[in-house]
Amino acid sequence: MTPTEYDYLRVFLKQRSGLVLSNEKQYLIESRLMPVARKFGLASISNLVDKLKLEQNGSLADAIIEAMTTNESFFFRDKVPFDHFTQTMLPHMLTARQRDRRIRIWSAAASTGQEPYTLAMCLKDMDAKLGGWRVEMIGTDLSTEVLEKAKAGIYSQFEVQRGLPINYLLKHFTQMGDMWQISPELRSMIQYRKLNLLESFSSLGQFDIVFCRNVLIYFDNEAKIDILNRIRKTMPEDGFLVLGAAETVVGLTDAFKPVADKRGLYQAASASTSAAAPATAAFGTRFQFASGR
Repeated sequence: MTPTEYDYLRVFLKQRSGLVLSNEKQYLIESRLMPVARKFGLASISNLVDKLKLEQNGSLADAIIEAMTTNESFFFRDKVPFDHFTQTMLPHMLTARQRDRRIRIWSAAASTGQEPYTLAMCLKDMDAKLGGWRVEMIGTDLSTEVLEKAKAGIYSQFEVQRGLPINYLLKHFTQMGDMWQISPELRSMIQYRKLNLLESFSSLGQFDIVFCRNVLIYFDNEAKIDILNRIRKTMPEDGFLVLGAAETVVGLTDAFKPVADKRGLYQAASASTSAAAPATAAFGTRFQFASGR
């Protein structure tokens, strides 16, 4: 691969996925894209680039983006954000949304589904408090391949051993040979949709809680600022944002403020202690927590 071809791929990936590659990442492109080249019957990365120039919106382009984007995920990843979810965010919403009894949640980098399913398990733990409430949850990702896996909810022994407590495995999963499938009830709690965060997501409506973890680290500051400000526009005045451990809004935008003593948790900067207006649902799967369950 020539320097010119590498630069072409760098520009393509940044424009289409937000991924920023430094000058020394040529080895990464070669290792990840050679399998893609072989899949499409191409002998080299040079041939792949030539074909990509002719078909920037075809299946090859999608395959390149999926190969280069990282989809690392596991259940209860980092644990702390899910403690914030059950101990801070949900108690606030149970008070602030008492009149409408509705909560909308967005997992903005859902990958293979472990994050939204972890949130679903946390919600099931709170059945008694959520009796009569309607919760809508949507998971989005850039990759069609990982979203298909998320929808199926089937995971290997290794995947369910990464962070998932044994009691949750026994309660919410069914063994299928060497694999485990999450229950139909939890799968029905989430609607998955392909989405590029660089593009408009206003059609999704408003969300009370947004998890956008471990994806902004791959973008440059300009893209981070744009995405964060647009996320803020999808939220009511007391909405919560959760970022990854290596991510922050500090120095990027004033749209959010850190929640004191809650690492990775942010709230709309204009948030007040009063209940916000109900979020308008434009998209999402709804599930009802009936009383007495």
